[in-house]
Amino acid sequence: MIESFTPEVWLLLTMFGVAILTGFIDSIAGGGGLVMMPALLAAGLPPHLAIGTNKLQSVFGTSVSCWNYWKGGFVDIRSNLPLVLLVFGASALGAVLVQQVDAGILRYIVPVFLIGLAAYVILSPRMHDEDAQERLTRKGYAPVAGSIGLYDGFFGPGTGQFFTASLVGLRGHGLTRATGNAKLLNATSNWAAVLLFAIGGKMVWMLGITMAVGAMLGGYAGSRFAMRHGAKLIRPLMIAASLGLTGKIVWDLLHP
Repeated sequence: MIESFTPEVWLLLTMFGVAILTGFIDSIAGGGGLVMMPALLAAGLPPHLAIGTNKLQSVFGTSVSCWNYWKGGFVDIRSNLPLVLLVFGASALGAVLVQQVDAGILRYIVPVFLIGLAAYVILSPRMHDEDAQERLTRKGYAPVAGSIGLYDGFFGPGTGQFFTASLVGLRGHGLTRATGNAKLLNATSNWAAVLLFAIGGKMVWMLGITMAVGAMLGGYAGSRFAMRHGAKLIRPLMIAASLGLTGKIVWDLLHP
């Protein structure tokens, strides 16, 4: 069933600004969806439309970031091609599955995901830029990548962080290299989900395209910043914003 939502001008301008911020955050540390998803839900979008529209804006910002990391020598497309294909298929499956979930149920599932992901951001260990001993081969890592791709198609926020953390912890990548390759896999899962959500009519095109422009600006600036300075200054901002906005969603659920 096709859902509809007509954004007002103030909302387009506001979400354009939010998309610049989340594109910047996402390109450095991942987790931009931790800010964007609560913002879209707080703006009044039904959960399916919020997820689909978030995918539309995110895919452009992530793709721009991936391009920058690739130019900087931090992305290895050829060796990761099997993972790219696996992640694309898994994300497409996740996007199909979530569109079968009743919107009323999704209203309660989404805040639980968001709170869990905010906790993950706070508790995740510090990471450095030196390559380490890999614990899994690329083939051994495939089930992990596929599971994260499935999650991204089904919901999404935090996917970039999951890819980055797992590439550091399991594949032994240094943080910047892991972030670059995470953008490759995340852009892949985003494109698969966008196609399926668009086919399902779960997207607010005007709002998504407006935010996509902001996400590209933020992604370009953030990825260049990350290759120079790292993500230390972004982490506290991401935690505060995601917890504050998630708190609003939970408050609205408890006080309808």
